Amino acid sequence: MDEKLYKKMKSIGAGDLILGILTLVFGVTCGTLMIVNGGRLLGHKSETLF
Repeated sequence: MDEKLYKKMKSIGAGDLILGILTLVFGVTCGTLMIVNGGRLLGHKSETLF
């Protein structure tokens, strides 16, 4: 019984670690893209008419 529990905890822990790493990479990528696009918008600010 305990062995099953430890195996399950190990797989859940590994899955959580992978999910955390993917979330971190996704967040950094989105943040970088937002900064780059914001800079591009500010660069073309003089060409924009409202």
